Amino acid sequence: MDSMPGTFSCITNITKKSAWRVRLKLFKTFLINACNYFKVHQVATTGSGIPVRDKTATLTAGYRGPVLIEDAELLEDLSHFNRERIPERVVHAKGFGAKGFFEVTNDITKYSAAKVFSSVGKKTPVAVRFSMSAGDKGGADTDIDPRGFAIKFYTEDGTWDVLGINLPVFASDEPKLFTSLVHAAKRDPVTNLLNTTAFWDIITLAPESTLSALWLFSPATLPCTMRGVNAFAVNTFKLVNENGEYVYCKFNIISNEEAKYLTLKQAEMLKSSDPDYYQRDMFDSIAKGNFPSWTLKIQVMTQLQAELSPINPFDSSKLWPEHEYPMIEVGRIVLNENPSNYFAEVEQIGFSPANLVPGIQPSVDKILHARLFAYMDAQRYRIGNNFQQLPINRPINPVRNYQRDGHMAFVNQGGAPNYYPNSFGGPEPSTWAKNLSAPYYVSGYAYQYHERDPDYFSQPRDFYVNKLDDEGRKFVISAIAQSLSQTMELVQFRVINMFAQVNEDLARGIAEKLLIIPPIPNPSSLCGL
Repeated sequence: MDSMPGTFSCITNITKKSAWRVRLKLFKTFLINACNYFKVHQVATTGSGIPVRDKTATLTAGYRGPVLIEDAELLEDLSHFNRERIPERVVHAKGFGAKGFFEVTNDITKYSAAKVFSSVGKKTPVAVRFSMSAGDKGGADTDIDPRGFAIKFYTEDGTWDVLGINLPVFASDEPKLFTSLVHAAKRDPVTNLLNTTAFWDIITLAPESTLSALWLFSPATLPCTMRGVNAFAVNTFKLVNENGEYVYCKFNIISNEEAKYLTLKQAEMLKSSDPDYYQRDMFDSIAKGNFPSWTLKIQVMTQLQAELSPINPFDSSKLWPEHEYPMIEVGRIVLNENPSNYFAEVEQIGFSPANLVPGIQPSVDKILHARLFAYMDAQRYRIGNNFQQLPINRPINPVRNYQRDGHMAFVNQGGAPNYYPNSFGGPEPSTWAKNLSAPYYVSGYAYQYHERDPDYFSQPRDFYVNKLDDEGRKFVISAIAQSLSQTMELVQFRVINMFAQVNEDLARGIAEKLLIIPPIPNPSSLCGL
């Protein structure tokens, strides 16, 4: 995270011949599975299991019709078809996934009593979803956009979710700005077009977002493949050990592949030639047995260090310097299985940072607190109140609680008591989990505080000058200038002024680049109208 080495011009060398071999192998597997299925289930049925009479002819009154409403098979097909789509995620809409395992490679039990870390060599099943952040579900993979990397760990104490992105910071530490930052990055409510003026307008009015913007327009935003992407959980968490002692923690997911990046020209080419480039590469690689892997690492900070830190360790727009808080290896994540059904295992998977197992807790990070509510609420809106009962979201340990009923309640816990306390053997709270809930001291007046760290530019300056090489700095200048070329001049001026406080060469480079970027051609002129 302290540096960004890597090379450009790295489009994966998957030849057409090898790609077709993979597709042929997948098609053969599909045919075999289909044949095996129909050997057992030879009769088509309705959703209620009733045998279907005919799949190619509708019930009509006479040869020419009309159609009879008593054709229940037709009505069921049409009504189900109308409801096939569920609401699109409001962020991270486009995505793809894979399954695999997490294996502990280093003992961190002195920091956390979470059973997922209990012994070196221990393996835990995982499901991962990669995504675009602001882009539409049908957008191009190689658009400049934060890239999501969410992991669901199926532990013996329930599901633990780590929600990462390929940027180590968020644009702001203020929860109330979250929805506005998303709105500004998405389509304009009037034109329904992407509006870079809105995006850069809010960035310049929220200068704490400077570091996030530099990372977004750095080579990190265009990895050669998602197999080589690094990801960061960004928020600050707490790890609690068996003695109730805690440290603050950052989770980082570092690729085990060499860092390589696309050029801006390659990214533009792929938008039209293969808009699903990252997804295709991931699926084909796993299908060929080329399993990608990452190393889970943590940074830790004691309470005393947090109190003495010159930066707010709970500010999600700031980095923890790696030379002060070095990376500690925890384990490796290996993806070795493609989804058997995209909708069931990728579209319906639901993540939330509120899914924390005993031994891992939230800190006082304000953005994290907002996300604890927002993500669970989003899943209930998108896939239903009982979304945790869906197979991909279901924990591997038994669920015992006092929640009942609601839409699509697959598991309703039979005749177990639905109230607490009770005298009939209902589940009891875990003393072990409670002992791992470290108390913490809070003080101060309840108030809407506007004060924040006024040093918006030291970390962006260090990133631009010391972490990027010459090629990386050229990339940043070109990418920002390209984005600004579609922006109002007033906002262009403010952006250049903001980056001048980071580095004069950066601001000058953007300004000079803007002078030579041709304007976007009018569609009428392209068509000779």
